[in-house]
Amino acid sequence: MVIDSRKNARAASAGSILVTRLMKRGCAGIVTDGGFRDSAEIADLPFPSYHDIPSAPTNLTLHQALDINIPIGCGDVAVFPGDVILGDDDGVMVIPQNIVDEVADECVEMTLFEDFVLEQVNKGETIIGLYPPTNEQTLIDFEKWKDKKEG
Repeated sequence: MVIDSRKNARAASAGSILVTRLMKRGCAGIVTDGGFRDSAEIADLPFPSYHDIPSAPTNLTLHQALDINIPIGCGDVAVFPGDVILGDDDGVMVIPQNIVDEVADECVEMTLFEDFVLEQVNKGETIIGLYPPTNEQTLIDFEKWKDKKEG
C-alpha cells in the first residue's frame, strides 16, 4: 500500500494496529511520504514498512482515505496501480510496471559490476577510470571477470 500524505507528518498516516491489519490481510508492505505512529512497533513487524518520520498524533481531518487504486504522488514521485515498489535500508523506489524486466536486468548487471569493482578496490586498485568505468580497459576486464565467474 502506498499512501500520499503530501509529505506531511503532522499527523500519522498509520499506526501499528492498521499496519498489523494490513499485514494479516496479505498486503505486501506499506509506504508513506508522511509519518507512522508506533514506528518502533511497526519496525519490529515482519512486514516491509517505510515512512519519512515518526509521527505521534493522529488527526483524521488532516489525512483521509479518499480513493484506492488510482495514480497518486508519494514523495514527489508518481505512483500508478501496478507499479513495483522496492524498498531497502537506503530508501524506496517506484518502478513503472512496463519496464520492470528491463530495470531488473540492468540491476543484475550493475550489481555484478559493483562486485567486480569492489574486488578490484580490495586488491588496491584506484577508482579512477574504474568507477565509473571511464577507462575502456575496465569494461574489457569486467567481461573477462564475468566469464570466469560464470564458467
